[in-house]
Amino acid sequence: MRWGNRLSSEEMRLRNLLIFPLAAAFLYGGPEEEKRLENASAMFEEIMGIKDKAIPQDLLDKSSCAVLVPGLKKGAFIIGGKYGRGFVMCRKKGGTGWSAPGAVKVEGGSVGFQIGGSETDVVMLVMNERSADRLLGSKFTVGGDASAAAGPVGRTASAETDATMRAEILTWSRSRGVFAGISLQGATLRPDKDAIKALYGKEMENKAIVQGDTPVPAAAQKMVSSLNKYSGRK
Repeated sequence: MRWGNRLSSEEMRLRNLLIFPLAAAFLYGGPEEEKRLENASAMFEEIMGIKDKAIPQDLLDKSSCAVLVPGLKKGAFIIGGKYGRGFVMCRKKGGTGWSAPGAVKVEGGSVGFQIGGSETDVVMLVMNERSADRLLGSKFTVGGDASAAAGPVGRTASAETDATMRAEILTWSRSRGVFAGISLQGATLRPDKDAIKALYGKEMENKAIVQGDTPVPAAAQKMVSSLNKYSGRK
C-alpha cells in the first residue's frame, strides 16, 4: 500500500476502514465501556425500583457523589479480594443535576460479601465534599480515607443510626436478586485511565471531568438521566 501524497480510491477506502472505527470509539466510547454504562444504568434503575427495599431517599438526596460498579468480582484477580470497574458522578455546583461520569477501578478489601455470590453489583454514596475530593484523587481507600458503613435499605427507612450518621461513605450490594448493605472496608478506588480515554478520547483526571463542564458522552446519557430522575437536586 502506498502512503504518498496521492492515494488511489482503494487505498483511501482501506485507510478509512482503519481510521473511522477508531475515531468513533474515542468519540462515543468503546463497546466495553458502552456495555458497562448500560449495565450500571440498568442496575441503578432496578435497585431504585424495588418497593420498600431501595436506597433511602434522604441519603441519596444528601449525597455528594455516587459510584456505580456493575459486576464487582470476588477473588477474580486478588485472592480473597475483589475487582471491578465502574463510574463516579458528583453533584454539579449550583444544583443543576449530576456530572458526566469519571471511571474507577475497585480493588482489594479483605471482608467477604455478606450475601454471597461470585459477582455483585455495588453502589456507593459519598456523603460530603471532603470525602468526594479525596475520592477523585489518585487512590482512595474505603474506611481509610473516609469512614465507611454498610448502607441501610428501604426508600423511606430511617437513616438516623449512629453508624450512618458518622459514615462519610455508605455502600450497598446486590447479588442473586438480594439488595443489602455491604462492608467494603479496605477496598481501594483508583482512576480507570483506559475507560476514561475510551469515553472522552483523551487522558483526563476524574476531578476535571466531574467538577468541570465536561459534556456527558452519548453512551452515558441514560445513566446520568437515571441519577437525575431519582435525585436531581435543584
